[in-house]
Amino acid sequence: MTDLRSITQLLLRLTLGVVFFAHGWEKLVIKGIDKTAILFGDGPGGKNGFEIPFPTAAAHFAAWAEVLGGAALILGVLLPFVGVVLAATMVGAGYYGHHDNGFWIQQNGWEFNLVLAVAVLAVGFAVPGAVSIDHYLKQRRAKIQRGQAVANN
Repeated sequence: MTDLRSITQLLLRLTLGVVFFAHGWEKLVIKGIDKTAILFGDGPGGKNGFEIPFPTAAAHFAAWAEVLGGAALILGVLLPFVGVVLAATMVGAGYYGHHDNGFWIQQNGWEFNLVLAVAVLAVGFAVPGAVSIDHYLKQRRAKIQRGQAVANN
């Protein structure tokens, strides 16, 4: 059962990591920060923007949080911190970008933002799984602590 849990945790972590990384990459490279900032602000031609305060700073934050957070999810490192940061970006996206449209994703609502926020928090605060840097670091710390306990006796 443990192996199946590790595999499913890895699949969810990788899926979320790819989704976040791709969205951040789109903001940084495909659209670019300038176009993302316009969308985050008043929108193209001053219409249909998200009206996020400090849109250029918000665009940089969202893009880098998603790229670095997505990469961290893929690697399985700093998972609790990454979970909180990415969940916060999804709360912001849901509020500023989608709340006026209601809940349903078909109407560009905040449903998907909610799913991503809860999923990334669940992954962030779950046991990291055998295939993760956090798991490796936890085992290494435990081994060092055991060695220190033996040396002190």
